[in-house]
Amino acid sequence: MKVLITTYAERTHFLLLVPLAWALRTAGHEVRVAVQPKLVDTVTQAGLTAVPVGHDRDLWDLIPRTGAMNFFGKETGWPAPYDSAEQDAAEVTWEQLRTGYRDVAVRWHKTSNVPIVADLVDFARSWEPDLVIWEPTTYAGAIAATACGAAHARILIGADVFGITRDHATRLIREHAIPEREDPLAHWLGSYARKYGGEFTEAMVTGHFTIDQLPPSLAFHGGHHYLHARYTPYGGPAVVPGWLSTPPPRPRVALTMGLTANDRTGEYPVNLQDVLDAVADLDVELVATVTDAGREALDRIPDNARLVPFVPLQALMPTCSAAIHHAGVGTLATTALAAVPQLTLPWDVDQPMIGRRLAEQGAGLCIPATEVTVPALREAVLRLLSEPSFARAAGALREEMLAQPAPNQLVAQIEQLTTKHRSNG
Repeated sequence: MKVLITTYAERTHFLLLVPLAWALRTAGHEVRVAVQPKLVDTVTQAGLTAVPVGHDRDLWDLIPRTGAMNFFGKETGWPAPYDSAEQDAAEVTWEQLRTGYRDVAVRWHKTSNVPIVADLVDFARSWEPDLVIWEPTTYAGAIAATACGAAHARILIGADVFGITRDHATRLIREHAIPEREDPLAHWLGSYARKYGGEFTEAMVTGHFTIDQLPPSLAFHGGHHYLHARYTPYGGPAVVPGWLSTPPPRPRVALTMGLTANDRTGEYPVNLQDVLDAVADLDVELVATVTDAGREALDRIPDNARLVPFVPLQALMPTCSAAIHHAGVGTLATTALAAVPQLTLPWDVDQPMIGRRLAEQGAGLCIPATEVTVPALREAVLRLLSEPSFARAAGALREEMLAQPAPNQLVAQIEQLTTKHRSNG
C-alpha cells in the first residue's frame, strides 16, 4: 500500500515518526513524507523520501526570538482548551472549550497548517495514498485524507490532550445540541472538507485510529481507537564517542534539556549552572549535552562534569545510573528503555503531566522547572542514586515498554485498519 506521512516543520516531532515509517517500508509498503521545505533535509537524512509542500512558516516563526524567554517565566502546561484534558469532565464547560478553540487552538493550528494544506491535498489526490499518518496537530493530513478518500491515523507526540479535549467537546455538543457553526474547530476543518468535496467528521480531529508510543502506564487517552507501539529511539544522524566504550569509574548522571527549547529560543527553561552546581560535590560523573553558546554562558564547570554538544541518548543512557531532563517524550522514553531512574524538570505542554505520572509510579522524581533550586536538585539526585525503589520501578517500566509490539509488529494491524477505513480502494 501507499503511505503518506506528514508533520508541520517541527524536527523533534518528525524524529518520533521515523521508526514507524521504516517499519512500513521494510514491510514492503511505499512511503512518502510530506513536509515544509526547511524539513526536507532532515527527512532525507533519515533515509526517507521527502515531498516538499507549502512554504516555510509556523508558529515559532511568528514569535520574536528576543522575546522567547518570556515563555520560561512560568510553567505553562497546555493552553486553552487543551488544559481541560486534566480536568474532571463535570468541571468542563462548553463556553470554556468554545473560547479556547476560537481564541487559541484554531489560530495556532491555522498557523501551522494553512501553509501546507493546498499542496498536500494536490499531492494526495495525485499520488492516491491508501493511508495518511499525521502528527496530531497537523490537521492538513486529515484534510488531505478526506479529500482523496484515504484512511488516516494520528501518531502521538505525547499525551493525547487533543483527543481528551475533543471527547469533552463532543459530549457537550451532544448534550446541548450545539450546531457545527458554533464549534470553531469543526467549522474550520469542515470548511476545508467541503472545499474538497467532503463533509466534516470527527475523524478529521482524532483520526480513524491513533498510534501511541508511550507505554500504557504513562499514556493519557481519550475514548478513541489506540494502538500501542514500543518506542524506538531515533535522534537523527549520530556518532557514538569512544569514551562511552569505557565503563565509568563512578555513577554516571546524564543531563539533557532536549532540542526544541534551545533550538527555538536559544536558551533553556532551567538554569544549567544551578544543575551543575547541585552535583558538583557528589561522587558522580555528570555528562551534560550543552550547546557551545550554553557552555560560554556558564560561570564555572565542575571537575566531575563532561560537557558535550551532542551524544546519542540510546548509547549514553545504558551507561547511566540516573538522568536529569525536561520530560520530553523522546528523552523520557529512551531513558525508560534503559531502566534508568529519572529526575524530570518539566516546563511546557505535556511535560508536567508525564513527569508527574512517571514520579507517581516510582520510576523517578519530578520538580517543575519553575521550582528548581540547587538544594532540591542535589537531594533528588542523591535519592535516585541511593534508594533502590527507583531502580526497581524503572526496571518494571522498561519491561512494560518491551512488552509492547515493536513498530514492525504493528504493521499488520495498520494494514487491516487501512482496508477497513479507506474509501478510495
